[in-house]
Amino acid sequence: MNREQVTDMYEMYAQKIGNRKQVYETIASTFDVKRALYPGSHVDIAPSLVVPHVIYVDSFKGTIRFFKYLEKVQELIDERKEYDEPCTIEFFGQDYMQPLDIEPVDLIISQYAGFVGQATKDYLKPGGILLCNDSHGDATLARFDEGFELIAVMGNANELVQAGLDEYFQLPKGKDVDIAEVKKTMKGPRYTKQVENYVFQKKIKWK
Repeated sequence: MNREQVTDMYEMYAQKIGNRKQVYETIASTFDVKRALYPGSHVDIAPSLVVPHVIYVDSFKGTIRFFKYLEKVQELIDERKEYDEPCTIEFFGQDYMQPLDIEPVDLIISQYAGFVGQATKDYLKPGGILLCNDSHGDATLARFDEGFELIAVMGNANELVQAGLDEYFQLPKGKDVDIAEVKKTMKGPRYTKQVENYVFQKKIKWK
């Protein structure tokens, strides 16, 4: 795979999923993110455009093939990155449920890849950020995890919204959330108010 093919593969995927760079940029700048972990990343290397050190984890064969040409990926990012520090990329071609030999990170990114936050939260620094959606119920599990606190949601213009957070994760008619059902179905419930991405902070201490 040459440089042009690497670029095309990334750009085609970004077009398919929507360019998430602005989301990552908001999180990185607000919380001074220097190290991020992205389990189930596929070829979404947009975090590396705004975060100096990103660790990608994916067991998909196409992703493994893409990152096999790490030097070409690095060249692409070096051309487009928006920070002065050197760019560092790590890739683990494995299931994120398996152990990772990495240092703690400032940010974990969870996008349509299962229960990422629960599986990898031990790699997140106390006070670190979990950015996740609820397609598979990952945001729901974080919301009801005593180790996490919902501190914001991402607004339509990719800005942080910190007001009215108690309005989220509420079911119609005041029903209780069935966590066991969420884990079984791997599907987020239909809440009365929902957004694409939720921002949680790992508590420094909890009872």
